[in-house]
Amino acid sequence: MQSDGRNRAVIESVKPELDSGRWPIKRVLGERVTVTADIFSDGHDLLSAVLRHRHKGSPHWTEIAMEPLGNDRWRGQFGVHALGRYEYTICAWVDHFKTWHRDLKRRIEAGQPLEVEMEIGARLIERCAERAEGHPADQMLAWSQALRSEMPVGEKVDLVMDSYLLMMLARHPDRSLGSTYDRTLEVVVDPPRARFSAWYELFPRSAAPEPGRHGTFRDVEARLPAIARMGFDVLYLPPIHPIGRKERKGPNNTLTPGPDDPGSPWAIGGPEGGHKAIHPELGTAEDFQRLVENAREQGIEVALDIAFQCSPDHPYVREHPEWFQHRPDGSVQYAENPPKKYQDIYPFDFQCAAWRELWEELYSIFEHWAGQGVRIFRVDNPHTKPFALWDWIIGRLKQRWPETIFLSEAFTRPRVMYRLAKGGFTQSYTYFAWRNSSHGLREYLTELTRTEVCEFLRPNFWPNTPDILNEYLQHGGRPAFITRLVLAATLGASYGIYGPAYELIENTPREPGSEEYLGSEKFEIRHWDLNRPDSLAPLISQLNRIRRENPALHANERLVFHNSSNDQILCYSKSSEDGANIILVAVNLDPWNTQGSWLGLDGAALGLDDHSRYQVHDQLSQERYNWTGLINYVQLNPYTLPAHVFRLRRHLRSEHDFEYFL
Repeated sequence: MQSDGRNRAVIESVKPELDSGRWPIKRVLGERVTVTADIFSDGHDLLSAVLRHRHKGSPHWTEIAMEPLGNDRWRGQFGVHALGRYEYTICAWVDHFKTWHRDLKRRIEAGQPLEVEMEIGARLIERCAERAEGHPADQMLAWSQALRSEMPVGEKVDLVMDSYLLMMLARHPDRSLGSTYDRTLEVVVDPPRARFSAWYELFPRSAAPEPGRHGTFRDVEARLPAIARMGFDVLYLPPIHPIGRKERKGPNNTLTPGPDDPGSPWAIGGPEGGHKAIHPELGTAEDFQRLVENAREQGIEVALDIAFQCSPDHPYVREHPEWFQHRPDGSVQYAENPPKKYQDIYPFDFQCAAWRELWEELYSIFEHWAGQGVRIFRVDNPHTKPFALWDWIIGRLKQRWPETIFLSEAFTRPRVMYRLAKGGFTQSYTYFAWRNSSHGLREYLTELTRTEVCEFLRPNFWPNTPDILNEYLQHGGRPAFITRLVLAATLGASYGIYGPAYELIENTPREPGSEEYLGSEKFEIRHWDLNRPDSLAPLISQLNRIRRENPALHANERLVFHNSSNDQILCYSKSSEDGANIILVAVNLDPWNTQGSWLGLDGAALGLDDHSRYQVHDQLSQERYNWTGLINYVQLNPYTLPAHVFRLRRHLRSEHDFEYFL
């Protein structure tokens, strides 16, 4: 159907908008959505535009006037104050009264006759009165009559310049020939922990305080105060389900397990049950619920690993053989990623004829654990399952529990990771573990924070995982662990560590060239001496305290990199939305040698110029320095502390002003 050719306003290049509106952008409670667009028309008439928004399902729109930025670009903002989804779009129209008012002022300045213009204005005000009701309409009619009266022209001019008149007319514009953007866009609103969080991963079976015993949920519960003191607010547990016996892996992923070897938690399922069951040596369902509730009382959410795969002993294999691929000999096809073989894992066949029944069952796994109080899920290898499955599961689950958070553990091609994020995953693992150079970090973080990617992918930075012990950590020792910890905790609003391996500086690979740990917890129970004097736990606690106390570190969009004369020194800053809180970080990326550098600071980002005098207060060492201008020098010894985490205080009153920046 042809649109009304009298709709002259054009709305283009709306941002943010993902893939022509196919996907929603992401925000958390309390954040604002800033929308910009190109809005213009033919000729020289002035336009007005409003940004419309509502919580999805509400019958009523709220409208906010958009402001022109110049060159036909317009901007509007709205806040999101409820979980779930919001809708937004734009309406624009040629504003005849605003155009008349502008031209009238020009005629006055030129000394031209105004009689005809006053009649035109009176008619515009009359039509506005027809759209209004009650007292405003009566007032407008009085104004229009005044413009037609014998009142002196000067008084008529004063009348039409009155701010109250202009405000009333703006409330009742003529939008009969307005244009509405041809798409309604959406934003998903998540809880604040979706944007800012610190994750701690541990294996419950290794949580026993004494060696030689299988850990339990009660042991994990006893660890909660220490985890809270370290400043973590998410406790992530690998799969807690029964583990299969058939094809069970032994230590270091060997094929010859002993009778007491526990196997891999990702080989899910046994005689005791499958994905909705709990490994009997960990405890009962009541023990798990108690852990979740106790953790929440201490400000910690328990995150549960969901891995859609089965051991050969899983009840699904026996009860639903149609859900799996079979080899020509009739046996079920185990997982492979040549040359790697995972004989203890059977993947689902998502293209099987019974895929609908399979999908329903997989959804019910999330539903089951959500019913047990879990609101955060880390999903194992989601990139090896259909995108449509995740779109459906996440969308359906968040309709019932909109506060649910999903972390995507997908180390794969960028487009695939981005598609998972667009389809609903709240946070995403990243390539951070393998970005160890100044150039690599700057380039990657710029992509994540300064491009469209920031509208849909929330990075979660992990310097290590049970699967990833990178070369930098293997060879860099304690300084490397501190460097990567500082980078993860300050570059990313959300980050995590696999502990206690991280705080105890576990860095021995299974063999040269491997990123697998020697004695990996994936295949055996470990006992950790948490009281070792070389533990990084105090430093981790300090960094997490710095993160909590500084709003600048609660988001990623205001990350700015600064110039450094030495590529081994990476310098960057973050600032709070109001600019009152600024954190400036300098990190030595060389774990073996002292490095120094002249820093060239971005004055516009920090609110400084060449003559500014200011103080930088290192939140790690508590040292304070008075700096002047935008060029200053730092030197970092990796064996003492390889990083400065400065809080910047502007406008020093005197050379001796070392007052605390509170």
